[in-house]
Amino acid sequence: MIDAINETLIVMRGAGDLATGTAIRLHRSGFPVIMLEIEKPTVIRTTVSFAQACFVGSVTVEGVTASLCEKAKALERLKDGVIPIVVDPEGLLIRSLRPRIVIDAILAKRNLGTRPDMADFVLALGPGFEAGVDVHAVIETMRGHDLGRVIYKGSALPNTGIPGLVGGYGKERVMHSPCDGVFHPIRAIGDLVASGDVIAYVDKEPVITQIGGKVRGMLNGGLEVPKGFKVADVDPRGEEIDHLSVSDKARSIAGGALEAVMAFLAQ
Repeated sequence: MIDAINETLIVMRGAGDLATGTAIRLHRSGFPVIMLEIEKPTVIRTTVSFAQACFVGSVTVEGVTASLCEKAKALERLKDGVIPIVVDPEGLLIRSLRPRIVIDAILAKRNLGTRPDMADFVLALGPGFEAGVDVHAVIETMRGHDLGRVIYKGSALPNTGIPGLVGGYGKERVMHSPCDGVFHPIRAIGDLVASGDVIAYVDKEPVITQIGGKVRGMLNGGLEVPKGFKVADVDPRGEEIDHLSVSDKARSIAGGALEAVMAFLAQ
């Protein structure tokens, strides 16, 4: 079974919102996908991140379901039409399954151990990788004209630390922890908020939004965070934004990933 499925099996490292959008596109295109995560992912777009399965067991986004499972049962779960989520930060499952395609979708802005010899084709999303050296190809993740472009030589644009403009706002969209401590949300994804609202606490310190709009990202409560850590985001476009579907950015990146995978298989 392993040899048969390896012809098209894709193992992805990371299951955040951009990884999830990519996995959905690949899954709908007929590829079996297994995703690897850490035990307690710090994603904030929890309604559109398969990583949330690490907390609640199973997550469905746009009709595609991902379920947390043990390493030994990952291939069995593929037969059920779901995307298996396996806690495996070191990527040990890659070694045992020997997939032809590996995608680093951790979006850590640096390489956390992905190598070109992990599979016949290794793809990475975003900065921190050099195509032709660390991996075979890279997908541009910076908003702008090149978003979703497949790069076969060189790297994606470096991380600026400043979110791309949405509705005229950039860094104002994102909230960070005011101190070290435990995160406690008091608002939920989908809530409409106004500038100056308290949306969460880190210990007893408030997390305050600078702009009004819809809460689109919120870290899971109970996680310990350092000062300055990204904990939430607000979309200034408000009610018009669907917080339960894959973002436009994720769709662009997913299109680039699918193109790269198809180009490899066509060789």
